[in-house]
Amino acid sequence: MTELLSVVVPVFNEREVLPTFHTRIMAVLESLSTSMTVQLLYVDDGSTDGSSDWLQSQINEHVGVLRLSRNFGKEAAMSAGFDHAEGDAVIVIDADLQDPPELIPTLIEHWREGYDVVYATRESREGEQWFKRKSAALFYRLMDRLSDVPIPRDTGDFRLLSRRAVDALAKLREQHRYMKGLYAWIGYPQKAVPYVRDARSLGHSKWSYWRLWNLALEGITSFSAAPLKLATWLGLFTSLMSFGYGLFFLLRTLILGNPVPGYPSLIVIILFLGGVQLVCLGIIGEYLARTYNESKGRQLYFVMDYQPCGGLRPRASSAVNPVVTDAS
Repeated sequence: MTELLSVVVPVFNEREVLPTFHTRIMAVLESLSTSMTVQLLYVDDGSTDGSSDWLQSQINEHVGVLRLSRNFGKEAAMSAGFDHAEGDAVIVIDADLQDPPELIPTLIEHWREGYDVVYATRESREGEQWFKRKSAALFYRLMDRLSDVPIPRDTGDFRLLSRRAVDALAKLREQHRYMKGLYAWIGYPQKAVPYVRDARSLGHSKWSYWRLWNLALEGITSFSAAPLKLATWLGLFTSLMSFGYGLFFLLRTLILGNPVPGYPSLIVIILFLGGVQLVCLGIIGEYLARTYNESKGRQLYFVMDYQPCGGLRPRASSAVNPVVTDAS
């Protein structure tokens, strides 16, 4: 039986770069079509810049388009693509051309060697500011230390997953999704492929520092309870310091009497303890908010319409929450 390769491409306002990306990836897929059947699935995550209309014009026997009802975010868009991809192997790649489509044959080679997840690891990040490169490197190393499961460093979403890896991901329907952590959490044999990440040639990044900060917070709270433990140890440390400071004043009063020392040290202590309490409450609040959102049990996304390529239909999903489409 011929192998089927599905390539999932999440898209949000990438009209400028889409024609160039499409030309390059179709050239790669055409070179593979002699040995396997290929399927290219664009997931339009609520684009408003004309990307949707352009994608609709590209639908054929090898290209399909899945449109979401609004912008649900990249993590949900990738999950939607995985839910609808039919392939024996599924590749996810961004449309900004920072990840080279020409690396896809190498990913396939390692998949055929028996690896369920073959991920592309960046050796360098061209065209990015010094602060962004350093903060990204620091974050990946921090996640590697804090996470309950090892998460590969300097690795984005560009990767290949086997069918059983995709089916495993489909069972994880949590609302706060950090996909890089979920790829690692499912286990199965995994292999890294180093590459040089190119600079974005057209368009602009949708990842502001604020969104990157929220994604980092998502990753840390989703895969580690270390901040809660830190709050516990910080509370214990400040309690011991306060106890020691109080004992010092008690002994000094008993030995030297009770002079009035003034207020600066008192104000500093009150502000310090108050700040520690607020930080600890904030950490607890982050975890509590995520628990609250998960308890609602909302769908990850809703589909506006789905136009598969070559008449393919979505595989019966093994997800806990089924895929929901618009009745119209």
